[in-house]
Amino acid sequence: MKQAIVTLDMEGVLTPEIWIAVAEKTGIPALRRTTRDEPDYDKLMRGRLEILDQHGLKLSDIQAVIGSLEPLDGAKAFLDELRSLVQVVILSDTFEQFASPLLRKLAWPSLLCHRLVVENDRIAGYQIRIAEQKEKAVAAFQSMNYQVIAAGDSFNDIAMISKADVGYLFRAPANVKERYPKFRAIDSYADLLGLIKGQIG
Repeated sequence: MKQAIVTLDMEGVLTPEIWIAVAEKTGIPALRRTTRDEPDYDKLMRGRLEILDQHGLKLSDIQAVIGSLEPLDGAKAFLDELRSLVQVVILSDTFEQFASPLLRKLAWPSLLCHRLVVENDRIAGYQIRIAEQKEKAVAAFQSMNYQVIAAGDSFNDIAMISKADVGYLFRAPANVKERYPKFRAIDSYADLLGLIKGQIG
C-alpha cells in the first residue's frame, strides 16, 4: 500500500471563514461573499480589495478580527489525531498574513497558500503563488508516489478533490453538494476521521 498524505482546505473545514468574520465585525455585508458564492477567485479578491479601500480598512484591522477567531469546534482535536496517523497539508487560498493567528491555535500545521502585497498597512494587492495551486499540489504529491486523500467545502476545492485518489466534501453548502453529487458529503470530524483511517489502513 502506498504512503498516504491528506490535503485539507482551511476555512470552513478547520477555521471560520475569515471574510465572513470581517464582514460581521465591520458591518459590510458585501464582504460576506466567499468561494462558496463566487467560483472566480480573482474576481472575488479584486472586489474585496475595492471594498477595503472604499471603507479605509487596513491589514491590521483584518488581523485584529482574525486574532479574535477560534478554530471550529472540534477542529484542533481532529487535526491532532489525524496528524498522529498521517502527514497532513492544508491547501488554502488564504494568505500568509491572515493565517498565522489561526495556525498558532491549531499547533502550526503545514500550510500552502498565497501572499498579500502590503504597503504601509494597506492591502495593495495579492500574489497567487501558483495558479490552480490545490490541484497542482495534489498532482505533485502523487508524482512522489503518495496516495492523496482530500477534503474541502467550496467550489475552489473541487479541482483538489477531483484530482485526489479519494476526495470528500466536508460541511459543504447545499449549492456545492447539488452541483457535485458524485463526491461523498460528510458533516462531522468523527466521520471524516473514520473514512480517512479506512483509506490508510
